[in-house]
Amino acid sequence: MWQTVVFSLLSVQDSKLPPPLRNNLLDLFGQIEREFENLYIENLELRREIDSLNERLTGDGQAIEGGDPTKGALKTKASHSTSQLSQKLKTTYKASTSKIVSSFKATAGSRALCQLLKEYVGHRDGIWDLSITRTPPVVLGTASADHSALLWSIETGKCLLRYAGHAGSDLNGSCTYVSAASGDQTAHIWRYMVQLPAPQPPPDVSAPCDDDQDSSDREEGEVDGEGPCEVPTVRLATATMKSHQGVVIAADWLVGGRQVVTASWDRAANLYEVETSELVHALTGHDQELTHCCTHPTQRLVVTSSRDTTFRLWDFRDPSIHSVNVFQGHTDTVTSAVFTVGDNVVSGSDDRTVKVWDLKNMRSPIATIRTDSAVNRISVSANQRIIALPHDNRQVRLFDMSGVRLARLPRSNRMQGHRRMVCCTTWNEENQSCNLFTCGFDRQAIGWNINIPALLQEK
Repeated sequence: MWQTVVFSLLSVQDSKLPPPLRNNLLDLFGQIEREFENLYIENLELRREIDSLNERLTGDGQAIEGGDPTKGALKTKASHSTSQLSQKLKTTYKASTSKIVSSFKATAGSRALCQLLKEYVGHRDGIWDLSITRTPPVVLGTASADHSALLWSIETGKCLLRYAGHAGSDLNGSCTYVSAASGDQTAHIWRYMVQLPAPQPPPDVSAPCDDDQDSSDREEGEVDGEGPCEVPTVRLATATMKSHQGVVIAADWLVGGRQVVTASWDRAANLYEVETSELVHALTGHDQELTHCCTHPTQRLVVTSSRDTTFRLWDFRDPSIHSVNVFQGHTDTVTSAVFTVGDNVVSGSDDRTVKVWDLKNMRSPIATIRTDSAVNRISVSANQRIIALPHDNRQVRLFDMSGVRLARLPRSNRMQGHRRMVCCTTWNEENQSCNLFTCGFDRQAIGWNINIPALLQEK
């Protein structure tokens, strides 16, 4: 039937279809024929069943008055079938509508609870990392592939200072000093002195954007507002750490502020004395390049992550014993592992998972978050312990420590949010307005207001 017709159509001499495609079409039409055949057989069986029911009703004398008994039976059967079908349709419609409405509610709720407040634009290339200084004056620091690190006023979005002493940067601030890791195989520590400008009212982020040009697609060197060339520039470091043999990808301050730890693509992390720039310990053992390092906020603990799918916990609490523990909880590059204020470590990976670990029992994670995209440098809020996940797919999601999703930061192609991969997040809960910051390959950092009490109440 169908195959014969199709074969005759596909076998004409002027057919331009390649043989594999023609065979595929024949197979598909064959499947269609089988489906029609099955429907035809089911139809015949239903007809026989209807005839049998009609005969039974006629024999019992249950014909409908004033009408043909066959029609009455058919009508009864059809009515019953229609009723069942109607009920199924109602149930399905109600369930699907319910899902759609709940998804709309979630989206609307996320927009109400998470609002974009400030955009920090001035870098000429993607921003790899950002951090908040830990003591006043509190400023936002960003490090970019444009070989510079910038300090920003959180409230006004104004660039305050530029550091240009590196061939590449990754930044972490403490007191009035900033540690900057770099692609030139060094880590620099430099001092900053800034005067914060008077705060300005936040812009109306709900207003439509009239400029159709994507900032991530602008020409090299084109900058919105006050570019880095218009602010003071620091070119000399207070201290330089030179022991690495590869790109220094991350740096962080050990508790007390007298030592700094760096992570490098040479598969090692180094612990330095800040005052003398002396190498104190070389933390070796990873099989591939390191991706991140993080220090505990109150204890002498360091966690390093690597492309070898592991992260390692280094313990310097006992000066005579420096222990290390290896954790193999991921199947791809561990992009970051961070401490929380409590006794937890949170690790993120290119395997699209984030795992929460208990320092007292690190044999297996206490919670696993599965996502739809690779996870980059995560951060955990100190007070409420909310995890902010930056993704390769331009999304930023918020989860609690038990793995429950709380919100997704709003994003649109023209109005707000990141337009390219989001590289890093950092929290600043002391600030009542901008308490979460994100950065990415679209050359901008964004300050968000997260209504944490309302977010936790919605959970």
